[in-house]
Amino acid sequence: MQLEGLSRMTRVEVVTTGQNVALLQGVFKSAGAVGYTAMSSVWGLGHHGVHPGRLAFNERDTQVLIFTVLAEEAAPDLVSAVRHWLSDRPGVMFVSEVYVSRPEYFR
Repeated sequence: MQLEGLSRMTRVEVVTTGQNVALLQGVFKSAGAVGYTAMSSVWGLGHHGVHPGRLAFNERDTQVLIFTVLAEEAAPDLVSAVRHWLSDRPGVMFVSEVYVSRPEYFR
C-alpha cells in the first residue's frame, strides 16, 4: 500500500510486566530504536487469564505496553533481540507495518 506523503516503517510492541520495562528499554536501544512509548496499567485477557489494569502498589506490579517505530531494515535485529529476551520472561510481541508522516523522527 502506498500512502502519499507517508513513509512505511515497522512498529514493534511488547506487553510485559512493569518490573521488566527497564530491561526491555535497554533491548530496544541496543537494537537501534531511537525512542519508544510505554503505557502502564494495560489490561486484557491472555494465555494466562485476565490481567487487571489497575495499579496494585507500584508500577512494577502491573502490565505495561512498550512500543517503538523504526526503519524496516532495522526491524529484524530488534525482533530477534526481543524474541530472545522473551524466551525466559513473561510477555508477548506484536510486529506490524505502519506509515508515519515524519520518518526522520525514527532514524
